[in-house]
Amino acid sequence: MAFALPARFDVAAKGRRRIVTVCTMVATLMQSLDGTIANVALPHMQGSLSASTEQISWVLTSYIIAAAILTAPVGWLSQRFGRKTFFIVALVGFTVASMLCGLAQTLPQMVLFRCLQGMFGAALTPLSQSTMLDLYTPEERGGAMAVWGMGVMVGPIIGPTLGGYLTEAFDWRWVFFVNLPFGILGVAGLWFFMDADKDQPRTRFDWLGFLLLSTVLASLQLVLDRGARLDWLQSTEICIEVLLASLGAWMFIVHMMTTKEPFIKPSIFRDQNFLAGLIVMLTVGLVLMSSAALLPSYLQRLGGYSVTEAGLLMAPRGIGTMVAMMIAGRLTNLVDARILITFGVAVMSTTLWLMSHWTPEIDRTTLIAVTAIQGFGMGFVFIPLQVVAFATLPAVFRTDAAALFSLMRNVGSAVGISVATLVLAKSTFILHNEIAESVTALNPMLHTGPAGMMFNPAFPMGLAALDHAALVQAQISAYRNDFILMFWASFPAAVAVLLMRNGKVPPTAKKEETHYELLEG
Repeated sequence: MAFALPARFDVAAKGRRRIVTVCTMVATLMQSLDGTIANVALPHMQGSLSASTEQISWVLTSYIIAAAILTAPVGWLSQRFGRKTFFIVALVGFTVASMLCGLAQTLPQMVLFRCLQGMFGAALTPLSQSTMLDLYTPEERGGAMAVWGMGVMVGPIIGPTLGGYLTEAFDWRWVFFVNLPFGILGVAGLWFFMDADKDQPRTRFDWLGFLLLSTVLASLQLVLDRGARLDWLQSTEICIEVLLASLGAWMFIVHMMTTKEPFIKPSIFRDQNFLAGLIVMLTVGLVLMSSAALLPSYLQRLGGYSVTEAGLLMAPRGIGTMVAMMIAGRLTNLVDARILITFGVAVMSTTLWLMSHWTPEIDRTTLIAVTAIQGFGMGFVFIPLQVVAFATLPAVFRTDAAALFSLMRNVGSAVGISVATLVLAKSTFILHNEIAESVTALNPMLHTGPAGMMFNPAFPMGLAALDHAALVQAQISAYRNDFILMFWASFPAAVAVLLMRNGKVPPTAKKEETHYELLEG
């Protein structure tokens, strides 16, 4: 017979759960926001830190590499030191590192502090996700994941907008200082209201596996970041990094399958839903971040919008995502999650196809409607995916699985941004040359009428105007190529959904109780 606590403890237990939920949301939002908030501030940072264009890019690269490397061992660290202790340490470290970034006076200092920020921030998303999964029962997780997912999905979308506003209104350093009040709030809430974990058996850390995976992730990120500038395999550096990534991946897989205690256990991949979920998450990361990286430049280069206007025009995308998450969170317990994910992928693909037909004359109403619908589709993919991928996974794997989900999203984001940037640059160069070849001084249209006054190649101003017009047309077609590429890249997610089992929570899982339910009697 269960012991019933007085009613005042019921209220206290529910209140504690809400407070911990808010704190995990704060941690998630801080981490996801800082992945993109510094992007628009780079030109201002470049002048303050006396850095070149290539050097200042390390402000972004150092954060991404550090976060990618430290994501994988989050599960072991959480088990070794306790989730609450590790969560608080990670959030304190991330907040302090953010302040140090804002105080940096030289480029080496900034790169070092961004590395620290990425190292501590790597744990925030997987720890917050596993905490949310433990706080709520399987029936409640749809709504809980909708709330949590807002921080993950909306952060990268509003990051450039908020970063641009803080940089223009105050100073680029406030891009990092803004984390301080939220960090203090999150640490205080976790410290006072989150319960400590039960003692768990300590396992040996797999240093060899960690070093091999770190080599793979660091090498891959360097290839993606520097490949376009160094002409890919024409560069000795890129060839070495590709070799290290390939050899390291092969050695890591062999090591993981043969060692007794790898820090990523092969048994976690036996769950079919989780394995398929990783594929979908890779696709979501690829499409989400590559489209988020392309839209601001499209709006500014071809649409003629300012930085602030471009950021505001991207806001409906985030609003669409939030609305969809709340709806999908409620539908997850009523409708097969596979149907919801398929619907979301179809919506995303349709909007990408529509974007491939855009021109600089696209009206604001159409632009806002398409981006909002695209965000709506992403929300319908993300929330059901979180529920169905973890529905049949043993609870002991939750933190490891959450870390792998974050890692897969980060890898997809890195690959998506790199490929989108490469396709845009290469397509623009090739198409510009093709258009220029078709324009000759013998064309009578260039010597008579209005065109002859503006684009006559016999005069320097006419030649410059003609070259600019050719460049604009090349960029329009290049962006079209990128959007079409993302359209096709979204299809693997639909195929992966077919590999999933019934998306409804199994009856045995519904009996699972959270710690807070036990407190409520």
